[in-house]
Amino acid sequence: MTDRIHRFDALDNFRDYGDYDTAAGRRIATGRLFRSAHQARVSDADLERLGALNIGTIVDLRRPGERRDQPSKRPSGWAGQALHSDLGPDGEAPHIRFLRTADLTVDAGRSFMTGIYRTLPFEPAHLDLFARYFRALGEGEGAVLIHCTAGKDRTGTLAALTHHLLGVHRDDLIADYLLTNTAVDLEGMAPRVARQLEKVTGRPASHDAVVAFLGVEPVYLETAIAEIEARHGSIDAYLEQALGVDAALRDRIGERLSA
Repeated sequence: MTDRIHRFDALDNFRDYGDYDTAAGRRIATGRLFRSAHQARVSDADLERLGALNIGTIVDLRRPGERRDQPSKRPSGWAGQALHSDLGPDGEAPHIRFLRTADLTVDAGRSFMTGIYRTLPFEPAHLDLFARYFRALGEGEGAVLIHCTAGKDRTGTLAALTHHLLGVHRDDLIADYLLTNTAVDLEGMAPRVARQLEKVTGRPASHDAVVAFLGVEPVYLETAIAEIEARHGSIDAYLEQALGVDAALRDRIGERLSA
């Protein structure tokens, strides 16, 4: 699994989420599906590496305010399409509001994240972007890069939906989601994040609480899947009814991404 992780100077959580076997007996190609955190801090060397990956579509899942605060950098001469959405509220991001106002404990963080995943698949901006992303998979040229701020929650949900659509086994789907906990140095990052939080909030955050907030747990994704199934009956029905992924588009995506 760690072979999927690409190391950059200042681009976190960059991974290839292809190269899995599917229920149809195919294998997803490598170098076609990438996921990461935001690209606001990338170095010139990072941009050069990104430019060599033949990325034709970048899907930015962040809110408008997040994009303004941390604008993306692109490789020189990049001529692909960048998808984003202005639907939904343009205020303080929920995770920032939580960090600023809530008790920064492990249990509080887990409760907050579970609540986020319960509604994440149904937010207007996500429905808009998820639908356009799947159309790009079936119709666009080059590889696709999906990202949000940390590349773990919004990005992780969309990657999991992609794996389900392609017939990736649920165990591999979950393992890919959890790879954030390996790709990101959670323990090493936590002290710096804790200091930043204390400056903003005036309250200390425990090391364990920060590590839990920076990482992912199976229950988060399982909560999103359970809510999808409760509202639509199945993930397949959600993909078709909410995102417009019909049989013809599924077939095109499967053909295009096969090794």
